[in-house]
Amino acid sequence: MIQTSTHSRPEIIASRIAAGALVFLLLAFAGLSSAQTMSVARVTPLARPGGAAVPGPQPLAADSSNAALEAIGMGDMLRVTVFRNPDLTTEARVSEHGTILFPLIGQVPVVGMTPQQAGERIAQRLREGRFVVNPEVTVSLAQVNSRQVAVLGAVNKPGRYPIDSLNVHLTDFLATAGGVSAPGSDHVTVVQTRDGKTTKRDIDLNAIFRDGDLSKNIELAPGDTIFVEKAPMVYIYGEVQKAGAYRLEPHMTVMQALALGGGLTTRGTQRGIKIARHDGNGVHEIDARLNDVVQNDDVIYVRESLF
Repeated sequence: MIQTSTHSRPEIIASRIAAGALVFLLLAFAGLSSAQTMSVARVTPLARPGGAAVPGPQPLAADSSNAALEAIGMGDMLRVTVFRNPDLTTEARVSEHGTILFPLIGQVPVVGMTPQQAGERIAQRLREGRFVVNPEVTVSLAQVNSRQVAVLGAVNKPGRYPIDSLNVHLTDFLATAGGVSAPGSDHVTVVQTRDGKTTKRDIDLNAIFRDGDLSKNIELAPGDTIFVEKAPMVYIYGEVQKAGAYRLEPHMTVMQALALGGGLTTRGTQRGIKIARHDGNGVHEIDARLNDVVQNDDVIYVRESLF
């Protein structure tokens, strides 16, 4: 006698779905176990046949000038981050021995390397010590103290600025310092030390911008100093519209200087204009004509008309 199944069709479909899900879970578990085995294998320290360790990143070659301007130096402040390991984020200053102190691995030599090379060295130490699986380390310069150029004098933001492969010329640092201020001169002085010898060089900015002489836009090196002097001035007072101090331009005449001051008032007169001029014997007063050339620190006085 043949027995008829008591299971309905929906029950049969449900049982088949459950069996398929069980097979899928077993396969996923097997794949996870295989991946974990491969991950454990990856933390094994790298080594060459015979036990020789794989060399880490080497410092920069001495002839790589652009790369040298990106190199880490003593006194620099570094920020180190490890991907997916926020507890290892570190800010450290490079010591006089050229190292930084990093969690788990201790002192790490970094001086002379680029930030990328330093990150590779830290990652290698973490990997060899089996502290982090496949570490991804990023090193950035939070503050550059080892290679700076000083910009002083008549600029809008005097100070010390880092030199790198993008900021290396004279005009780069003048721009970084906010440009020459209103009383600043077109002539700057650059003090440089090369091979233990200090030299001073005067540069006319007009030769760069007006004449296009790019040879004057010199390359700088760490430790150089830029000094922008105050421009020559002429002083005007008396019966003029706007008495005050004005920048002296080359070959400026008395008439041009008075024009800067707004010209004479209704009570002023062109006759009897006086100039107080400094020389080696002190200050003396001279009669001035409108076409006379003004000198630095001259004081022009316009008298009141007697009529």
